[in-house]
Amino acid sequence: MLDSPDAVMAALRENDARPYGRTRTVTAEELVDAAEQFEDTGVRSMALLELMEAYEYDGERGKGPVVFARVLKLWDTDPDGFGDWARQQVLWRFKWVADTLKDNPDVPLAAVRRWHTELRDRYRAAGQDLQPYYAQRYHLAAHTGIDVQDAYELWAARPRAELSDCHACETRARARHHLAAGDDARALEALAPVLDGRSGCEQEPHLSQATALLAQLRQGRSDEARSGHLAGYRHARGKASMLGAVGLHIEFCALSGNEPRGLELLAENRALFAVTGDPAARLDFLTGAEVLVAQLARAGHGGLAVSGPAGTAWTVDSLLAHLRAEGDALAARFDARNGTDAVGAGRRARLAVQPPLAEPLALGVRAAAASGLSAAPAVAPAPRRTVESEPEDFTALVLRARELEVLGHPDADRLWKRVAERAEAADFVHPESAELGGPERLRAELAEQRAHEALQRDAYEEGKAGLLAAAELFERAGLAGSALMCRARTLIADLDEGDEGDADKGEEVAGRGGRRADWAALDAALARAEELRAGGELTDDDYLIVLQTRAYAAHHDLSETLPDPAAEVAERFEAVVGAYRRTAVELGSERRAATSRQYTADIAARQGRLAEAEAELREVLAQLDAAELPWHTPRVLGLLGQVLLQGHEPGQAVEVFHRALAEAVRWGDDSYPYAPTYMMLGHSCLQAGDLGGAVRALSEAAARYDRKGAEAAEEAARVRLQLADVLRDTGRAADAVAVLESVLLDASAARLDVRMLAQGRLDLARGLSDLEEHRDAAEEYLRLADLVAGWEDQETHTMVACEATLALARAERWDAAETALARAREAHGKAPQVDQLAATLRELARLTTREKGEEGLAAALALLAEADAVGEAAERSGEEYNSWYLRGGSHYERARALAVAGRYEEALAEVERAVAEYEAGGVRAESPRAEAVRLAALIEGSDLGRTDAAVARLAAGIARCEAAGLPEAAEVLAELRERFAN
Repeated sequence: MLDSPDAVMAALRENDARPYGRTRTVTAEELVDAAEQFEDTGVRSMALLELMEAYEYDGERGKGPVVFARVLKLWDTDPDGFGDWARQQVLWRFKWVADTLKDNPDVPLAAVRRWHTELRDRYRAAGQDLQPYYAQRYHLAAHTGIDVQDAYELWAARPRAELSDCHACETRARARHHLAAGDDARALEALAPVLDGRSGCEQEPHLSQATALLAQLRQGRSDEARSGHLAGYRHARGKASMLGAVGLHIEFCALSGNEPRGLELLAENRALFAVTGDPAARLDFLTGAEVLVAQLARAGHGGLAVSGPAGTAWTVDSLLAHLRAEGDALAARFDARNGTDAVGAGRRARLAVQPPLAEPLALGVRAAAASGLSAAPAVAPAPRRTVESEPEDFTALVLRARELEVLGHPDADRLWKRVAERAEAADFVHPESAELGGPERLRAELAEQRAHEALQRDAYEEGKAGLLAAAELFERAGLAGSALMCRARTLIADLDEGDEGDADKGEEVAGRGGRRADWAALDAALARAEELRAGGELTDDDYLIVLQTRAYAAHHDLSETLPDPAAEVAERFEAVVGAYRRTAVELGSERRAATSRQYTADIAARQGRLAEAEAELREVLAQLDAAELPWHTPRVLGLLGQVLLQGHEPGQAVEVFHRALAEAVRWGDDSYPYAPTYMMLGHSCLQAGDLGGAVRALSEAAARYDRKGAEAAEEAARVRLQLADVLRDTGRAADAVAVLESVLLDASAARLDVRMLAQGRLDLARGLSDLEEHRDAAEEYLRLADLVAGWEDQETHTMVACEATLALARAERWDAAETALARAREAHGKAPQVDQLAATLRELARLTTREKGEEGLAAALALLAEADAVGEAAERSGEEYNSWYLRGGSHYERARALAVAGRYEEALAEVERAVAEYEAGGVRAESPRAEAVRLAALIEGSDLGRTDAAVARLAAGIARCEAAGLPEAAEVLAELRERFAN
């Protein structure tokens, strides 16, 4: 019942604790009505100020000036009725009104300037400095484009004052001034203290992160841009008060080559199209969305379905027309009000910006590409070599494609595609040429190429069927040798189903799974090849391909049976690969000879003979170099990188993987296994201590797996879990959480391996806890507890239930925390986790004391007694646990709880017991022992007034810390000793 001023004030305090949004705003409106029944200026002013704040951060800033007019009426009538905080807020919110009037094109410019005068006069009357007044004049100048530099200098030259905007917000305003002047470097330098966390506020660094995104891309600081987007967007997502920032994040996705991610952001923020209370921010949002949609339209995706304002089914084209019409009209209204074209010109400049990167920036997060975009190739980096021109003559084109095919040159695929395009033309006539051959041969060759493309997509059944169809066509053309070659390839096409690489062409060297080879069929193919060769019906290259299918199969079977292969399998590998190598050398095929040595090197590496494998691969590279076959080096380099990584040479592995990727790009080898190579590069960077390089490589690996579609979803998820670990280890918890959310909140997560899904949820829950988003963390823990409850491994269930308990307590959901604790106790009974459960009980005791103070003492002491009992039960049953840490921790937390309750003598006795318990822990216990000494000295010196005893205790503790090599702990104790000594 809101039947008294005190009741209204209590309700205002409760509402102030709610997050900004519709619920808080509606409640604030109701509380203003409730406060009006009392002739109490203090209550009425507080209710109005709360309502104004709710409007400010709920996308309804336009209503703020009306509310503030009521505040001023109260102020002018009864200023003494305002409390100290309310007085300060009245002056502060003059600036809010100034911004709101400026950002509404329906408010005449003269009215905005009159308000500036009112603000100046009020500040003078209150004895306040006028720096905030000059700041508002600058903001208006920057908006209208009138005398901008003069206004900036008048503001920027003045020192900050009591009512200046917070340091972070002023920093962002200065940075935007430099950005408008085209000085990205200076803008980013100005933003540094906000972006690195030295300065912040309710909306910072999140607004500054959005502001900096494109400047960071242009300055080559893509790692910072990636991080700013991941962390900044998480905060901005769905918030009406961050409308303009959401637009900047959408724009960033468009200009960094992440259009599918941009479409997801558009869908996630669809409700923001309905936010109209802040016209300037709305214009920023609409323009950012238009950058994305216009780029999609230019790329030919006009018919793609996209998210837009509710109530209509939108395509790229229709949404673009809507955004353009509304955006242009809104900008025109501002310009008409201002008498300048500054707003419209700024909008046009944003829409004219071209992507600053040559290829997409891998963000690390998963973006479920729209179906209309799924076939669109990623922007490829420009090759670093000159691609030979295509022969105009059709016969010459086919002959060159055949020649390059024999060499294994990546341009062969490009030429065969051109052959197919010309052959499929309606007016195509097959040339009469003995070299070219008849139309049946050409149809067979094109069918073979289609089969290769299918196998590169891991469409194994389609690829095998295509090879068999090609074989039939070769038979009709009288080319029995080519037909045999195609059929032989079908025998190995899906041996390693799910692998990366060129298994279809016999180029893959790393078998990772699948079934055993059909040696009866392979032997029959060889016998037939010998017959055809004897009759002159089999080319040397087709014969080598038949031998290579056997070498590939032998390598596969041996790999599958390591580390203890049967003698028959090992002997077959040596015989088959040896025969392949000798024949390749005899026939002068350096390419095939090099491939045979890769098989040998790979097996050596798998058997731990790393030096032998490395030497073999380096000789292969030299062989390819001498034979002028550089386009074959990327796969050899990739395998060499794996060997070096396995041999604990991560620095060399990083260099080799970079070379492999660079050469693959140089030669335009679309079939190269980019995704796993980037993943291994990430692992190498991580082991070499280059965490930034690891983030870049793993982000790219995840993006490459995404391009492979649903069949690679699990690999992409696995890489992202690794990426999140790296990000969290580098202190970028928000980035890590963004990456994990992109995996786990996607519908495809349900198809992931259950243990991978569980690990991801655990990492996400812990990351949310790191960010102090305890409610969301608790939800993740509870989902995870349900997921693992039925596992035979109940230790995991115990751990998760314990962590869920603490997350719920930190979120102040005490009843739910008690339920989770009961679950932890039950799981512990089945699968004891002594240290974890005891630690949970101790931390829960600490949280209880912190929340309830002296009233929570009994509950806290009961939890600590239970922790002790957990240890005693483990002692009786012979369970392993850390006894000194458990008992010492209980004494320590009991001391803290007693001190909070004012029972200082008991508290001191308890902490001294903790110190005694830690003695049993040896070197490992020195750090918690030092903390117990600190607490004992605090109680002794501050609470009991025994400063001399506290100083003596601290002196002994400092000496012990220094002897134990704990300089930071010694410094903490020394600072406390200095305080007591003085």
